[in-house]
Amino acid sequence: MKIKTVSIFVVVCFVVLCGLLVVQTGFFNSADNLDKSLILLQATDSNTAVVPAQSPAAEQSQPQLAPAQFKTYSADDAQPKTVTIGAQDPETENPLSGYKLSLELSTKGAGIRKAVFTNGDDKGFTDLDPDDPKPLTFINPVIFPDGSEILSMANNKFVFVDNQLQLLLNKLQWKSLPVEKTADGGQKAVFEAVITEGSLKNQIIKITKSFQITVDSYDVKVNVNLENLSSQQQKVRFNMTGPVGIEIEGARQDMRKALACFENAEGAFATDRKEIKKLKGQPKENRRLTHDADKFIWASITNKYFAAILVPKPDLNNEYCDWVADKFGKYYDPDGIEKDGDETIGLDINIASNILEPASEPGSTRSYEFSLYLGPKDKPLFDKNEQYDKLGFVHSIDFRACCCPAAMIRPLVFGILLAMKTMYTVIPNYGIVIIILVFFIRLLMHPVTKKSQISMQKFSKIAPKVEELKKKYGNNKTELNRRTMALYKEQGASPIMGFLPMLVQMPIWISLYSAIYASIDLRGAAFLPFWITDLSAPDALIRFSAVTIPILGYKLTALNLLPLLMGVAFYLQQKMMPKNASANPQAAQQQKMMMMMMPIMFPLMLYSAPSGLNLYIMASTFAGVIEQHVIRRHIQQQEQQESSGLVSATSKTGGKVKKKKPKPFYKNT
Repeated sequence: MKIKTVSIFVVVCFVVLCGLLVVQTGFFNSADNLDKSLILLQATDSNTAVVPAQSPAAEQSQPQLAPAQFKTYSADDAQPKTVTIGAQDPETENPLSGYKLSLELSTKGAGIRKAVFTNGDDKGFTDLDPDDPKPLTFINPVIFPDGSEILSMANNKFVFVDNQLQLLLNKLQWKSLPVEKTADGGQKAVFEAVITEGSLKNQIIKITKSFQITVDSYDVKVNVNLENLSSQQQKVRFNMTGPVGIEIEGARQDMRKALACFENAEGAFATDRKEIKKLKGQPKENRRLTHDADKFIWASITNKYFAAILVPKPDLNNEYCDWVADKFGKYYDPDGIEKDGDETIGLDINIASNILEPASEPGSTRSYEFSLYLGPKDKPLFDKNEQYDKLGFVHSIDFRACCCPAAMIRPLVFGILLAMKTMYTVIPNYGIVIIILVFFIRLLMHPVTKKSQISMQKFSKIAPKVEELKKKYGNNKTELNRRTMALYKEQGASPIMGFLPMLVQMPIWISLYSAIYASIDLRGAAFLPFWITDLSAPDALIRFSAVTIPILGYKLTALNLLPLLMGVAFYLQQKMMPKNASANPQAAQQQKMMMMMMPIMFPLMLYSAPSGLNLYIMASTFAGVIEQHVIRRHIQQQEQQESSGLVSATSKTGGKVKKKKPKPFYKNT
């Protein structure tokens, strides 16, 4: 097989591999909507028995639990109520400005029902509806067909460890207190639940839970306070749901995942990541977020552009939080119907056991404080905020590095994103920034590309001579290899130089691809007001009702022009490729097939890709056509000079072209 053909084959295989990763969808379902073994009885009155609590190790293996007969705990329901903070003044009910978030809270389990980015956010995060954009709802409840819900940050099991009894507080309507104004101009919502014992309803434990937000911040302060109201020591623990119900961003790839961040002994951050497809149908043990670095920092759920990061605050005497016993990623498919759009993920948090001393004694109360970040995955924002930087929030940002090491790709991607932001301050249009950046990188890599093209051209020229050697020494592999390498050396052609430049460029192009694909700044950014109005979505020149393509089952909802222009660019690029001079009909047929496949294959694969990504590929391909034309002219001029008895100028000749000196017929001795 010819070197030219092998080169093209390697490039096509690599690009096809990347293309398959791009078109990979992330809609998955799972049978473990709920851990059935964890659905225990909830006592809401004195006549309802609770069930024995289990150790975490036993929860999976014992689905049937018998009611406790010797003691009854209960907690009375309050009136159902929805509380909203961050949207209106709690006293006048007038709309408020300056808040980045609006939280809709529920008395059911004292959890977050919804988190919405408000108009006070300078980023203007909307749902990107082209006809009627509305503020983006980032967090939603998981709603099952029977009407039951799972809410973010809701309390779940509350366990009396010594008695092995528990209540499911996410089934309880907590008492809601009036919304408070805080000293820093924020708002605070407070909920209460009191656990009682027996028919006399002796008060045992009081749980107070608060949510607090401030203006111009993506942070939510969550505090859970336990107070022992009894005259006896109580050993208790509880579980919570973390953030759940994160919305998918981008129809092509579901980049949602659950992850946890840890710090090792050297002070470096490490993460454990579970993609949504790896959470689907997995037992609890496989969903655990853990790492050899035992200093737990935070846990999070993320999608393409946003993150919900839960940070447990360490006690005053500790540098790291030691009261989170375990954390798990969770997959939800409420209706069990695959790929219908309601699949989502969340976190489960287990709090370690703690002893509460008798009422009014030191140690009778215990507070658990969380900070919940609900916002964009934005490196400049994380770097600017001292606390975010200290906690390593930047590690919530990840990219699809394809076949390149992430340690190589991440610095390159962040460097490209910084360059794009810097250029945007001068040219406030990310479409133009992408085009300029592509041409700049093409110019920067031109010497490498030129060497690669010249090397491929040389191999194309000497292909007939290689064929002659194969015919002559086909039965002697050793001699064939020796003479072939001698021919390469004589003609100045190096097989490595044909492949090495491509390998050098791959990390750069993958980084550029990743930067454009996952940049939060491109979300909702327009290039042209009448055509490409959102660089994070398909360009959709003309929208129409969904049309299903027969056999393929692919649905078209718009005419996307960029992929079609990309096909034209690929065709021109293939036309500019140096032709194989060999008369081998098989190689010629392969080259012809590739010339036909690429202009068709890539537009089909990337038809519904973000327009920013397609703009980058199209600009890069057209830039490649221009670059190949320049290199081709250079090669032709060089060949003309050599055929007319001239050699190319070098640094040794002072940049001048000189004639070849004829070799003498004999040497003087």
